[in-house]
Amino acid sequence: MARRPSKHLRPARPLSAGLAADASAPAGWVVRRVSGAGALKEYRCPGCQRPIAAGTPHLVAWRSADGAAERRHWHHPCWLRFGPEGGR
Repeated sequence: MARRPSKHLRPARPLSAGLAADASAPAGWVVRRVSGAGALKEYRCPGCQRPIAAGTPHLVAWRSADGAAERRHWHHPCWLRFGPEGGR
């Protein structure tokens, strides 16, 4: 059986390739859920200004017009409270 080429030699895929947007995301926003296993480093939540520890499930959100380079990592309750439609 032939070996697969190394993933490090393949071109990088765009961040959103193959991922579906959260259906509950506000219009004009892209929201992704990050599992605890997928959270490999610490981030700072823009809602509460507290750290999101590595291994903690959370959300990543950005305006679709701004692109993924402007994504921010949020605690789920902070997104619900302080996000674009928070406090409804």
